[in-house]
Amino acid sequence: MAKEADPSLGYLTRKDTEVKLPRPTRVKNKTPAPIQITAEQILREARERQEAEIRPPKQKITDATELSEYRLRKRKEFEDLIRRVRWNISVWIKYAQWEESQKDFNRARSVWERALEVDYRNHTLWLKYAEVEMKNKFINHARNVWDRAVTLLPRVDQLWYKYIHMEEMLGNVAGARQIFERWMSWMPDQQGWLSYIKFELRYNEIERARQIFERFVQCHPKVSAWIRYAKFEMKNGEPARSRNVYERAVEKLADDEEAEQLFVAFAEFEERCKESERARCIYKFALDHIPKGRAEDLYRKFVAFEKQYGDKEGIEDAIVGKRRFQYEDEVRKNPLNYDSWFDYIRLEENVGNKGRIREVYERAISNVPPAEEKRYWQRYIYLWINYALYEELDAEDVERTRDVYRECLKLIPHEKFSFAKLWLLAAQFEIRQLNLKAARQILGNAIGKAPKDKIFKKYIEIELQLGNIDRGRKLYEKYLEWAPENCYAWSKYAELERSLCETERARAIFELAIAQPALDMPELLWKAYIDFEISEGEFERTRELYERLLDRTKHLKVWISYAKFEASAMEEDAKGSDLAEDDLQEDLHEKKKQCIQHARRVFEKAINYYRTSAPELKEERAMLLEEWLNMESSFGELGDISLVQAKLPKKLKKRRQMVSEDGPAGYEEYIDYMFPEETQTTNLKILEAAYKWKKQKMSDED
Repeated sequence: MAKEADPSLGYLTRKDTEVKLPRPTRVKNKTPAPIQITAEQILREARERQEAEIRPPKQKITDATELSEYRLRKRKEFEDLIRRVRWNISVWIKYAQWEESQKDFNRARSVWERALEVDYRNHTLWLKYAEVEMKNKFINHARNVWDRAVTLLPRVDQLWYKYIHMEEMLGNVAGARQIFERWMSWMPDQQGWLSYIKFELRYNEIERARQIFERFVQCHPKVSAWIRYAKFEMKNGEPARSRNVYERAVEKLADDEEAEQLFVAFAEFEERCKESERARCIYKFALDHIPKGRAEDLYRKFVAFEKQYGDKEGIEDAIVGKRRFQYEDEVRKNPLNYDSWFDYIRLEENVGNKGRIREVYERAISNVPPAEEKRYWQRYIYLWINYALYEELDAEDVERTRDVYRECLKLIPHEKFSFAKLWLLAAQFEIRQLNLKAARQILGNAIGKAPKDKIFKKYIEIELQLGNIDRGRKLYEKYLEWAPENCYAWSKYAELERSLCETERARAIFELAIAQPALDMPELLWKAYIDFEISEGEFERTRELYERLLDRTKHLKVWISYAKFEASAMEEDAKGSDLAEDDLQEDLHEKKKQCIQHARRVFEKAINYYRTSAPELKEERAMLLEEWLNMESSFGELGDISLVQAKLPKKLKKRRQMVSEDGPAGYEEYIDYMFPEETQTTNLKILEAAYKWKKQKMSDED
């Protein structure tokens, strides 16, 4: 039996403490019963069948012998229970309270003392023990219990509070003060000190309370403690002492995390004392010393203060300060967010403090993008541009502007990418300073390090505006060496020579241009060359150009343009002649006929090409015929529409199968063109097929 006993169960066996649950019955038939029973019915029946509670009979004790037997029996029960569950404090408390109810206080004390021997760290035991002594007016016994309790458990505040409360209720103020002093030697939390201060204030001991506050702020040098001390002095009508407390607090806690609260409280104190200038100085000192991330409330209070006490300038300064704080916070979180820097700089420029503006610009441009990729630099470079423009236009400092441009151009990795805008702005700045040599040097460096279309165009424009034709020609040559496929450059170079009446030079440039193996927009270059020859009246050269162009491409637009040129060339030539009016009319008529013949020849040649060499380009051929028909209509009496109408195709609507990646995807309609020669061929094919069919039929019959 001893082996089976478990000390944790009060020496009971596991079998004695087991809870025996009824064995679940297995339901074989799971079909619903014909009569359903509700939960309410089950509960009602259970209540009705419940047996009455068996209560022990009331025992009436009539003499001392019965009383002593009752007490002996109860004590034996309690002692047996304690023997089993010695660690259960609630059993000890019930035992002691029963002894108290029997008015046997010595036995009750004995039980309490035995309980404390089991677990003296349980402060509930001490509280119950002391309350019993106080309830029965054993004051000295209660004092003894409290004294032992606070000696053994000095960190349990409730014991101190109860002890002090008892002494204060008894009117023993000196004793309560002595207990407080004992407690304070253990350096309790803030609430303990504040309780001591309130105790002294209840008995109007201001000086004692002040001394306790001094010890309090030494023990807990926190912002909240100093603010309480200062408010205490203010409440007692001592503004000078209160100010002194705030000043000492600022000296000690200026760098504390909660310093913002201290400065706000100090400034509000000065406001209440009608010292608005002092308050303003405190706010400004705080804003300069507290990190921006911890000064939100301070800024809000400062703005409210300025609105109440400040002038217009002060209010604006406060609002700017608040916005400055917001921007500082943004750029601290992400220094590569250039939009925040732009907003911050705009704010400082509106304020107009040159030193601060330059400082913010310098801080902004120090955040160089981490990767050497142009997309990361595109926003960043505008910081430099704005900085240079500010120095030139607002600060009017030419040397600093030059330095800004120089440093920026030095910083950019030109071998990987460059910014034409920056080179041009730097050069234009030097031109505004009438320093043409420096501007040419900058643009020359730009062409050498990072040549771009914009730089060439602007440099050429500057030189031509200054009338330096030879420099312009050299620049065009450099431009074309760098980008020989650039049709715009060839056209502009030729246009320059033409404007200088250098026709042969212009023609030579055009010839060089069209001889290039690769061009970005050859159609524009050929058009410019053709327009140039037409404007010079060189129709034969123009015709040769068209023929050369057709050797390279047989595009529909080239054929149409050639035909239109032929239709109008002779007319232009006739207009320029010096014949008499009648002769002119006759000559014009003849020339017009020749023009029409030339145009028809071009159209015939084009149609022949599309019919023989590119029969699949039916739509282009149809468009060409449409254009020819319109031209014949525009010739009036000299035109012959029937020439074209005989060649016009028929439009047919056809269907073809659409094929996608997954296979056939339905049908679509399209327009097909049937030309006259194709119709004849189709008819011949039908006759041939009919003849074959007849021949086969005859052979089958034989």
